[in-house]
Amino acid sequence: MIWYVALAVVLGLALIGAVVALIVTEQRNRPPKPVVASAAVVEREALDVIDAGLRRLTGECLRSGRALPDLYGVVYSGERIDLLLAGTEDSAPEPWTAEADGERWTATREALERPGPEGEPALPFALTVTVGTSGPDRALVDLSRSGSTVSVAGPDEEVRRWARAVVTEVLTGPVGGLAEVTLVGSLATDATLNGAGLRSSRLYTAASLEEGLSRTSGAPVAPAGGSADVTQIFRLIEGRSQLAVEGEAPHLFVVDASQLPRREGALEALRSGDAVLVLGDAPAAWRWRAGADGSLDTGPLGLDIDRHAGRLG
Repeated sequence: MIWYVALAVVLGLALIGAVVALIVTEQRNRPPKPVVASAAVVEREALDVIDAGLRRLTGECLRSGRALPDLYGVVYSGERIDLLLAGTEDSAPEPWTAEADGERWTATREALERPGPEGEPALPFALTVTVGTSGPDRALVDLSRSGSTVSVAGPDEEVRRWARAVVTEVLTGPVGGLAEVTLVGSLATDATLNGAGLRSSRLYTAASLEEGLSRTSGAPVAPAGGSADVTQIFRLIEGRSQLAVEGEAPHLFVVDASQLPRREGALEALRSGDAVLVLGDAPAAWRWRAGADGSLDTGPLGLDIDRHAGRLG
């Protein structure tokens, strides 16, 4: 009898151990729950913080007589702002600190909120727009850094939602406060982009991209100096300067892929600091893809966007 009881106890303990081991294994193999960006990162107030940071950066560089950093993106966590640089610059103005071998400048929100010299209009970065969130962070990209065109392919509904978020941010957000937008061809009357009450004195329409480009003029600005070794991102943007033509507002042209002119030299009138956003699959300097799940693949830029800008509202 005692032998049976002992055996039962041993078997019971073995079963409990097996169950515990199974639970532990499942917990270890279970992928971590995705971290969602907080309201402080997603909502409009975040753009005010980012704009203040870019203004402070512009002001510090102008006052010290140094070239602006070769910035192509911004990442905001709610506590800090990271500037993503296409070149390597290991010397950053206050309150920024150079990290990642000079490819990233970082400043805390607290440091940017401390009293300091007044900022300057963030004109050189006016086409820096939210592309989405990467985990808990908000990611922005300067579309003008593409060198010419940015195409976004994928499910039409997702592409149009993302594009509307971008256009709205440029026209109503603080960072793009000086930028202009032209909706080209069929997009001029598209209900997704221009048929839901979006109004601005900086919003234009054009029957064709050539017509839209004819309204602007200017020669490309030479690449800014001061960068050391270049990175892959630098080569992707073809060394273009992020400085817009002085005194002229940067311009974003939005066109459907089917209406993008294919002839050689069609974009020669595009000024430095401007950008063409193409909705649909098309040859482009930057080719991105929206997913049906709300993600956005930014290709060689390497930003892991799990929720694109059109899904943040």
